[in-house]
Amino acid sequence: MIVGEPRRRIGTHAVLIIACAIAIFPIHYVLITSFKPEADVYTPQIVPAEWHPENYHKVVSTDGWIFARWFLNSVVVALGTTAIGLFFASTAAFALSRFKFRGRNASLTLFLITQMFPGAILLVPLYAILRSMNLLDSYLGLILVYTTVALPFCIWMLKGYYDTIPFTLDEAAIVDGLSVFGVFWRIVTPLALPGMAVTAFFSFITAWNEFMFALVFMVGDAHKTLPVGLQSAYMSQHNIQWNLMAAGSVMITLPVIIMFVIAQRYIVSGLTQGGVKG
Repeated sequence: MIVGEPRRRIGTHAVLIIACAIAIFPIHYVLITSFKPEADVYTPQIVPAEWHPENYHKVVSTDGWIFARWFLNSVVVALGTTAIGLFFASTAAFALSRFKFRGRNASLTLFLITQMFPGAILLVPLYAILRSMNLLDSYLGLILVYTTVALPFCIWMLKGYYDTIPFTLDEAAIVDGLSVFGVFWRIVTPLALPGMAVTAFFSFITAWNEFMFALVFMVGDAHKTLPVGLQSAYMSQHNIQWNLMAAGSVMITLPVIIMFVIAQRYIVSGLTQGGVKG
């Protein structure tokens, strides 16, 4: 055994344990807060002295079960963003991966540049565009905004994955009589499912968790998404009901966790293969 190897292992494991504790602590804090009464929210506790699962019932039954409405709004917006974003990202990435044309490299560079700007800079121009198109306070308007924000990353992700698929498969399919769209739909798409799973998951999370755009663009109570609805219900100028906010936060994360568990095999494969050009 190499001298000093046990010490290095102990040091490595100690650092990893500390890092895991730092990462897990906020999740643990939110989880236990969701079971606390309002009076004990600011009391440091590893485990709540009294468990109050009725916090979840209060959240679900807020103002005549409007939580279900917020949930449905978030589902519609997130699924719409995922579907539209995946369609445009997959077709654009296929073109950028398979064809050489004037402006190709410039387009890829522009996609990267758009990622440099914070969302706050986009609020005013996007608001003006949506207002001119009468899309404020509408599902379609918010879906288009989220798709615009997520699309550059999704295109880069899928292009990297398409680059790992041998171009010889395309040539063989064309020789057999397939059109370009046929190659994309029948040859490349089935092989790119892991990369598409990553793209779909990212688009879904982008729309599901986003707060700022939804707060500004969805001005009516009927179209609020979950993050905005919970903020309006449990945060006021003089009081914040942290126990109910925590319970709502836990419930918001459940669909994302379920989606990840279902698609994790494709997501892990897409992340590992899409980052290497074969």
